[in-house]
Amino acid sequence: MQSINLLEKFSKIEQYWNPKIIGELNGQYVKLAKVQGEFVWYDHEAEDELFMVFKGTLYIDFQEETVAVKEGETLIVPRGVAHRPRTNGEEVYVLLFEPKATQHTGKVQHEKTVNRLDWI
Repeated sequence: MQSINLLEKFSKIEQYWNPKIIGELNGQYVKLAKVQGEFVWYDHEAEDELFMVFKGTLYIDFQEETVAVKEGETLIVPRGVAHRPRTNGEEVYVLLFEPKATQHTGKVQHEKTVNRLDWI
């Protein structure tokens, strides 16, 4: 049994919008990602998605509003809800909890879609 140093794990991430797995529990992966700029519109048909911001502010656009998730805050996006994460140009560190079967961008295939997640 060993603790996980999140800042050390974040230092190993070199690409934006490319989540890395750092653990698993109860059929879910714990993932870290560095994000910057704008992502794609997508949803997860069968899974909720949890965003926890460690550094910076993450903006999540929905059809009728935008929610700012600040450092130390969490937002859970319910299954089936279309959303687009983005930043205002700053680098943001995000922790994600998702079921292991969750596809990166749901059914949307885009140049930013990651089909195979790596462990760090």
